[in-house]
Amino acid sequence: MKAMLLAAGRGERMRPLTDSIPKPLVPVAGRPLIAWHLAALAAAGYREVVINTSWLAEALHASLGDGTGFGVRITWSDEGPVPLETGGGIFRAVPLLGPGPFLVVNADIWTDIDFARLALEADAHAHLVLVANPPHNVRGDFGLDGGRIVSRDSDRFTYSGVGVFRPEFFHDSVPGRFPLLPLLNRAIAERRLRGELHRGAWSDVGTAERLAALDARLRAIQ
Repeated sequence: MKAMLLAAGRGERMRPLTDSIPKPLVPVAGRPLIAWHLAALAAAGYREVVINTSWLAEALHASLGDGTGFGVRITWSDEGPVPLETGGGIFRAVPLLGPGPFLVVNADIWTDIDFARLALEADAHAHLVLVANPPHNVRGDFGLDGGRIVSRDSDRFTYSGVGVFRPEFFHDSVPGRFPLLPLLNRAIAERRLRGELHRGAWSDVGTAERLAALDARLRAIQ
Protein backbone atom coordinates (compact mmCIF):
# COMPACT_ATOMS: atom_id res chain seq x y z
CA MET A 1 0.00 0.00 0.00
CA LYS A 2 1.22 3.48 -0.88
CA ALA A 3 0.78 6.61 1.22
CA MET A 4 -0.06 10.23 0.43
CA LEU A 5 0.88 13.27 2.49
CA LEU A 6 -1.31 16.32 1.95
CA ALA A 7 1.03 19.30 1.83
CA ALA A 8 -0.52 21.78 -0.60
CA GLY A 9 -2.26 24.13 1.84
CA ARG A 10 -1.39 27.78 2.37
CA GLY A 11 -1.42 27.75 6.18
CA GLU A 12 -3.36 31.00 6.45
CA ARG A 13 -3.84 30.81 10.23
CA MET A 14 -0.08 30.55 10.76
CA ARG A 15 0.91 33.65 8.84
CA PRO A 16 3.33 35.40 8.76
CA LEU A 17 5.41 32.27 9.45
CA THR A 18 3.97 30.49 6.43
CA ASP A 19 4.54 33.46 4.14
CA SER A 20 8.10 32.26 3.66
CA ILE A 21 7.98 28.57 4.57
CA PRO A 22 5.37 25.96 3.61
CA LYS A 23 3.43 24.75 6.62
CA PRO A 24 4.72 21.13 6.39
CA LEU A 25 8.28 22.44 6.77
CA VAL A 26 7.73 24.40 9.97
CA PRO A 27 10.19 23.06 12.55
CA VAL A 28 8.89 20.97 15.45
CA ALA A 29 11.38 19.83 18.07
CA GLY A 30 14.28 20.27 15.69
CA ARG A 31 12.95 18.88 12.44
CA PRO A 32 10.28 19.75 9.85
CA LEU A 33 6.77 18.65 10.73
CA ILE A 34 6.50 16.56 7.58
CA ALA A 35 9.74 14.74 8.46
CA TRP A 36 7.99 13.24 11.49
CA HIS A 37 5.43 11.71 9.12
CA LEU A 38 8.04 10.40 6.70
CA ALA A 39 9.92 8.74 9.58
CA ALA A 40 6.71 7.16 10.88
CA LEU A 41 5.73 5.92 7.42
CA ALA A 42 9.16 4.41 6.82
CA ALA A 43 9.05 2.71 10.23
CA ALA A 44 5.62 1.29 9.36
CA GLY A 45 6.98 -0.26 6.17
CA TYR A 46 5.77 2.28 3.62
CA ARG A 47 8.26 2.81 0.82
CA GLU A 48 6.23 4.76 -1.77
CA VAL A 49 4.91 8.18 -0.74
CA VAL A 50 3.07 10.74 -2.87
CA ILE A 51 3.15 14.36 -1.71
CA ASN A 52 0.93 17.05 -3.21
CA THR A 53 2.16 20.61 -3.36
CA SER A 54 1.04 24.11 -4.28
CA TRP A 55 2.18 26.96 -2.01
CA LEU A 56 6.01 27.24 -2.03
CA ALA A 57 6.23 23.86 -3.74
CA GLU A 58 9.87 24.42 -4.68
CA ALA A 59 10.84 24.64 -1.01
CA LEU A 60 9.31 21.22 -0.33
CA HIS A 61 11.10 19.71 -3.32
CA ALA A 62 14.41 21.19 -2.21
CA SER A 63 14.03 20.01 1.38
CA LEU A 64 12.75 16.48 0.79
CA GLY A 65 14.12 15.58 -2.62
CA ASP A 66 13.31 12.06 -3.74
CA GLY A 67 12.86 10.83 -0.18
CA THR A 68 16.04 8.77 -0.03
CA GLY A 69 17.19 10.48 3.14
CA PHE A 70 13.95 9.43 4.84
CA GLY A 71 13.92 5.81 3.72
CA VAL A 72 11.10 6.27 1.19
CA ARG A 73 10.65 7.17 -2.46
CA ILE A 74 8.69 10.40 -2.99
CA THR A 75 6.54 11.05 -6.05
CA TRP A 76 5.35 14.63 -6.36
CA SER A 77 1.84 15.72 -7.34
CA ASP A 78 2.23 19.41 -8.11
CA GLU A 79 -1.11 21.24 -8.31
CA GLY A 80 0.05 24.63 -9.52
CA PRO A 81 -0.50 28.00 -7.83
CA VAL A 82 -4.05 27.24 -6.63
CA PRO A 83 -4.42 24.12 -4.47
CA LEU A 84 -7.17 21.69 -5.42
CA GLU A 85 -8.52 21.29 -1.84
CA THR A 86 -8.43 17.92 -0.12
CA GLY A 87 -10.82 16.06 -2.41
CA GLY A 88 -9.43 17.41 -5.66
CA GLY A 89 -5.85 16.95 -4.50
CA ILE A 90 -6.28 13.30 -3.58
CA PHE A 91 -8.28 12.57 -6.73
CA ARG A 92 -5.56 14.07 -8.89
CA ALA A 93 -3.03 11.74 -7.24
CA VAL A 94 -5.09 8.53 -7.51
CA PRO A 95 -3.25 7.39 -10.68
CA LEU A 96 -0.01 7.60 -8.67
CA LEU A 97 -1.49 5.71 -5.70
CA GLY A 98 -3.71 2.97 -7.12
CA PRO A 99 -5.03 0.57 -8.05
CA GLY A 100 -5.62 -0.68 -4.50
CA PRO A 101 -6.23 1.03 -1.15
CA PHE A 102 -3.87 3.81 -0.08
CA LEU A 103 -3.18 5.74 3.12
CA VAL A 104 -3.75 9.51 3.29
CA VAL A 105 -2.25 11.67 6.06
CA ASN A 106 -2.63 15.42 6.51
CA ALA A 107 0.89 16.83 6.75
CA ASP A 108 -0.17 19.52 9.24
CA ILE A 109 -0.94 17.15 12.12
CA TRP A 110 1.26 15.25 14.54
CA THR A 111 0.22 11.86 15.89
CA ASP A 112 1.44 8.53 17.22
CA ILE A 113 -1.13 6.58 15.17
CA ASP A 114 0.44 3.27 14.10
CA PHE A 115 0.25 3.47 10.32
CA ALA A 116 1.35 -0.16 9.99
CA ARG A 117 -1.86 -1.59 11.43
CA LEU A 118 -4.39 0.51 9.50
CA ALA A 119 -6.49 -1.50 7.08
CA LEU A 120 -9.61 -1.17 4.97
CA GLU A 121 -12.61 -3.44 5.43
CA ALA A 122 -13.79 -5.39 2.39
CA ASP A 123 -17.14 -3.57 2.22
CA ALA A 124 -15.70 -0.08 2.73
CA HIS A 125 -14.57 2.62 0.33
CA ALA A 126 -12.71 4.42 3.13
CA HIS A 127 -11.67 3.95 6.75
CA LEU A 128 -11.13 7.07 8.88
CA VAL A 129 -9.24 7.47 12.13
CA LEU A 130 -11.18 9.65 14.57
CA VAL A 131 -9.92 11.33 17.75
CA ALA A 132 -11.46 12.99 20.80
CA ASN A 133 -12.66 16.51 20.02
CA PRO A 134 -10.01 19.19 20.60
CA PRO A 135 -10.94 22.64 21.99
CA HIS A 136 -11.06 24.13 18.50
CA ASN A 137 -13.60 21.55 17.25
CA VAL A 138 -15.76 20.76 20.27
CA ARG A 139 -18.76 19.56 18.23
CA GLY A 140 -16.73 17.01 16.31
CA ASP A 141 -17.31 15.78 12.78
CA PHE A 142 -18.76 12.26 12.72
CA GLY A 143 -20.33 9.63 14.92
CA LEU A 144 -18.99 6.10 15.26
CA ASP A 145 -21.39 3.18 15.55
CA GLY A 146 -19.86 -0.28 15.80
CA GLY A 147 -17.00 0.55 13.48
CA ARG A 148 -19.17 2.41 11.00
CA ILE A 149 -18.95 6.19 10.50
CA VAL A 150 -22.37 7.82 10.82
CA SER A 151 -23.88 11.28 10.60
CA ARG A 152 -25.50 12.56 13.80
CA ASP A 153 -25.78 15.76 15.81
CA SER A 154 -24.25 14.58 19.09
CA ASP A 155 -21.72 12.09 20.46
CA ARG A 156 -19.32 12.89 17.64
CA PHE A 157 -15.57 12.70 17.17
CA THR A 158 -13.06 14.66 15.09
CA TYR A 159 -11.55 13.36 11.86
CA SER A 160 -7.83 13.08 12.54
CA GLY A 161 -6.72 13.68 8.96
CA VAL A 162 -5.62 10.04 8.67
CA GLY A 163 -7.56 7.57 6.55
CA VAL A 164 -7.33 4.67 4.12
CA PHE A 165 -9.16 5.06 0.81
CA ARG A 166 -9.97 3.02 -2.26
CA PRO A 167 -9.94 4.65 -5.70
CA GLU A 168 -13.65 3.70 -5.83
CA PHE A 169 -14.29 6.33 -3.14
CA PHE A 170 -13.90 8.92 -5.90
CA HIS A 171 -16.31 7.34 -8.40
CA ASP A 172 -17.95 9.95 -10.63
CA SER A 173 -15.43 12.63 -9.54
CA VAL A 174 -14.06 14.95 -12.19
CA PRO A 175 -10.68 16.71 -12.14
CA GLY A 176 -10.62 20.08 -10.46
CA ARG A 177 -10.89 21.78 -7.12
CA PHE A 178 -13.33 20.24 -4.62
CA PRO A 179 -13.56 19.39 -0.89
CA LEU A 180 -13.56 15.92 0.63
CA LEU A 181 -16.61 16.27 2.88
CA PRO A 182 -19.33 15.72 0.24
CA LEU A 183 -17.65 12.45 -0.76
CA LEU A 184 -17.44 11.36 2.87
CA ASN A 185 -21.14 12.12 3.31
CA ARG A 186 -21.93 10.11 0.19
CA ALA A 187 -19.93 7.16 1.52
CA ILE A 188 -21.85 7.40 4.80
CA ALA A 189 -25.15 7.30 2.91
CA GLU A 190 -23.93 4.26 0.97
CA ARG A 191 -22.76 2.60 4.23
CA ARG A 192 -19.27 2.43 2.75
CA LEU A 193 -17.44 4.50 5.39
CA ARG A 194 -15.83 2.71 8.32
CA GLY A 195 -13.65 4.03 11.12
CA GLU A 196 -11.99 3.71 14.49
CA LEU A 197 -11.22 5.90 17.50
CA HIS A 198 -7.58 6.66 18.28
CA ARG A 199 -7.01 7.40 21.95
CA GLY A 200 -3.31 8.23 21.72
CA ALA A 201 -1.46 11.43 20.87
CA TRP A 202 -2.75 13.77 18.17
CA SER A 203 -2.35 17.47 17.46
CA ASP A 204 -3.66 19.68 14.69
CA VAL A 205 -0.84 22.15 14.09
CA GLY A 206 -3.18 24.85 12.84
CA THR A 207 -2.00 27.92 14.73
CA ALA A 208 1.26 29.33 16.06
CA GLU A 209 0.06 28.62 19.60
CA ARG A 210 -0.62 24.93 18.89
CA LEU A 211 2.72 24.68 17.10
CA ALA A 212 4.52 26.07 20.16
CA ALA A 213 2.66 23.69 22.48
CA LEU A 214 3.56 20.65 20.36
CA ASP A 215 7.18 21.77 20.09
CA ALA A 216 7.46 22.05 23.88
CA ARG A 217 5.80 18.68 24.42
CA LEU A 218 8.06 16.81 22.00
CA ARG A 219 11.22 18.48 23.30
CA ALA A 220 10.28 17.38 26.82
CA ILE A 221 10.20 13.70 25.82
CA GLN A 222 13.22 13.62 23.52
